[in-house]
Amino acid sequence: MTRRRFLSSAAAAAPAASLALAQAGPMPMGFNTYCLRALRWTDRQLLDYATEQKHDAIFLQDSLDPRTKDPAHWAEVKTWAAERQLHLETGGGGIMPRTPDAFQSSVDNILYNAKRAKAMGSPIIRCVLASNRASLPPGPAEQHMATAVRLLKAVKSQIVDAGLKIAIEIHKDFQAWEHHTIIEEAGRDFVGTYMDTGNPVFVLEHPMTTLETMAPYILTLHLRDSVIYDHPRGVAVQWVPLGEGVVDFKEIVEAARRLCPNVYVYIKPITGRPPEVIPYLEDSYWKTFPKARSSELARFLALARRGRPYEGTMVIEDLPGRPTPEAFKGALEFQQKEHVERSVAYGRKTLGLGVRWRA
Repeated sequence: MTRRRFLSSAAAAAPAASLALAQAGPMPMGFNTYCLRALRWTDRQLLDYATEQKHDAIFLQDSLDPRTKDPAHWAEVKTWAAERQLHLETGGGGIMPRTPDAFQSSVDNILYNAKRAKAMGSPIIRCVLASNRASLPPGPAEQHMATAVRLLKAVKSQIVDAGLKIAIEIHKDFQAWEHHTIIEEAGRDFVGTYMDTGNPVFVLEHPMTTLETMAPYILTLHLRDSVIYDHPRGVAVQWVPLGEGVVDFKEIVEAARRLCPNVYVYIKPITGRPPEVIPYLEDSYWKTFPKARSSELARFLALARRGRPYEGTMVIEDLPGRPTPEAFKGALEFQQKEHVERSVAYGRKTLGLGVRWRA
């Protein structure tokens, strides 16, 4: 199929072009709106920006729109996306209950975000199990995995009836084999994966390991690069613009074309954060990963051995113990937009992603 025919098909199908078209040409590409959080744009501004930048899709994540909880606004967003011929995906945030008493609140949270996603025209609902491993409640990983399965099964009928799928984000909480177990036990017919290449490194996992393990379940693919390098306590990790870290994204995208071709790809450079140390050389670290696999750790460490600290300039926004200084805000707005556009250019010119920009 030619690029021109892709675009005409997309127009006829309104907001979402057929995913099957990805097999015959470039994988359609968009950006994740969380990357522009400093600008505090409304949803409509973000959709306009996506159109101006000739994206195929947009992922509305953690919306800062003042009307984000207004059902009338959800219908507007669906209309705006259709008018701009943009495929749209969205969802919510963390879903794991901190205590047994919070279980029903977690169910209600998922169903609320399902209603919102459906109204906006998203085929999926993004969910996060936990922000990181340390934020999980007390207890072994198996206990939390069982809770996640029970939670997902509790909403299955409503999700299926709505014609949606839950996309669990690969975050800093579980390794790929654990995500695999959760999805299989909950039901792969309505639960899948939001693959984020920037998070596996925080659980000492090579992003390619995660992609290969989760490929049958991937519903949406988000690209984020990292520098990883040796540190006296283990390794240090920092997110950087796409193509400027240690991850081989030509290899990642080539694998995605083979293993999960029918998904939209989103550029997601969350930058401006300081390096984070992962102290795997300390015995206490492994108490939370008692069943980590040595072969997968070795693959990750081989990646880290190739890395070094980021040598580019970067304004750091997440300063421990204090809010972002007012004087930094303009610089952060500029940096986030520039890093997104730099990463998008890399995705298009080096990785061959995206359709609309070629016309």
